[in-house]
Amino acid sequence: MRKLFIFIFRIRAFLVFLLLEGVSIYLLYRSNTYHSAAFYQSSNYYVGRILELQSQVSDYFRLTEVNQSLALENARLRAQITQIQEQQLNDSLGTPRDSLFASLPPTPVPGGANDSLTAPVDSLGPVVFTYHPARVTSNSVRGLNNHLALNVGSDAGIKPGMGVLTANGIVGRVKAVSKHYATVTSLLHSQTLISVKLKRNKSLGSIRWDTEDPKTASLHYIPLSEKIFKGDSVVTSGAGGIYPPGILVGRVISVKKELDKSFYTIVVGLSVDFEKLSYVYVVENKRKPELDSLLVKSGITEGNE
Repeated sequence: MRKLFIFIFRIRAFLVFLLLEGVSIYLLYRSNTYHSAAFYQSSNYYVGRILELQSQVSDYFRLTEVNQSLALENARLRAQITQIQEQQLNDSLGTPRDSLFASLPPTPVPGGANDSLTAPVDSLGPVVFTYHPARVTSNSVRGLNNHLALNVGSDAGIKPGMGVLTANGIVGRVKAVSKHYATVTSLLHSQTLISVKLKRNKSLGSIRWDTEDPKTASLHYIPLSEKIFKGDSVVTSGAGGIYPPGILVGRVISVKKELDKSFYTIVVGLSVDFEKLSYVYVVENKRKPELDSLLVKSGITEGNE
């Protein structure tokens, strides 16, 4: 403390100078209108810049929260879109709306472990497919059998066998779950087989990843009698009840006829960029248990979706 006082005493003249300088500047800006206006204009500019920087920093640290909120909202919107598409399909088939949806309770629209919002049964009927937003915690794309890990598990209603997709297309299928996490068998897996169809002519086939390229896959079992063109959209067929019908899988990028085969050799450019996965949706079909029970009773073994 004694050294501090000695130091202050040594620079007392400089401290008095700073004090007088400050008082002089204060009196100048208080007594002169021009200088006062210039001072406030400059101070407002710098204060504004500081507040803007503070806001940018704050927004940056809130990105995770904002992304989770957007993912939840997108999940709800996607459930509503699927609901409308299902109803349009039923209307086109002439299925009576009342016989399908009468006396059914409200269906929950989950967005996470604590989401308790429900979608009431209205003129569109109940929600069949619901979507759980999830964040990808790990992902592989270069192996023969690739997997993902998600930050949602049984607490969020996730179960093995559920489909996984993004806004751009199909990602894979849930393999195993714990309380807070889930693993997913990627579409980029040698044993994954997904039932699909060509959107233009409704031809049924199956997508398998056997190209060793994370951006492409092969479309199998399209007979030579069908007309296939580059750019044709490949979408889910809805068979098996894991994915809603009409979800984009990719687009045809090459078509070949081989003399010793009864089917086309087709390469499809996948719509999902598996190297940049961040957020995904786990699809829950509310009627899947009923379908599985019926298949078991009928002695039918369900194939890969």
